[in-house]
Amino acid sequence: MKRIGVTGHRDIPPEAHAHIRAVMRAVLCGHEGSMEALSSLAAGADQLFADIALACGAELTVVIPSGDYEDGFTVPDELARYQYLRGRANREVQLSFPYSTDEAYYAAGAYIADNCDRLLAVWDGRPARGLGGTGDIVRYARDLGKPVTVIWREGLERS
Repeated sequence: MKRIGVTGHRDIPPEAHAHIRAVMRAVLCGHEGSMEALSSLAAGADQLFADIALACGAELTVVIPSGDYEDGFTVPDELARYQYLRGRANREVQLSFPYSTDEAYYAAGAYIADNCDRLLAVWDGRPARGLGGTGDIVRYARDLGKPVTVIWREGLERS
């Protein structure tokens, strides 16, 4: 079984959505054989990846960073999407952190990188804004020797 993980920004410029969807769909739907998709289901790239992976027939593994992770969703639509996708998951990995901290987010990203064959990174190439951000997980995965596919539209900046 091929295992593909995701890391990426929560805030994606609207003009990047079509490009990101197209690349994710090409990777996830263009794969032959069974596939497992690993995501923490954060708003933005993680949820978009999970939606496309499920539509392409992948099994979804959700990596929950902390016991209070759900409390961090402040936008009702994003929380509803998280709960829906979590309900569709084939497997759930609950990390032992009681609270959502940068360390918990880093651990979740590292778990995904450790357990995938390839990492998709919706990343503008800039340094992480806090421990466990996209830039940190890309560096971690590359240090492991994992193939990392960066998806971004050149010339765009996230807010």
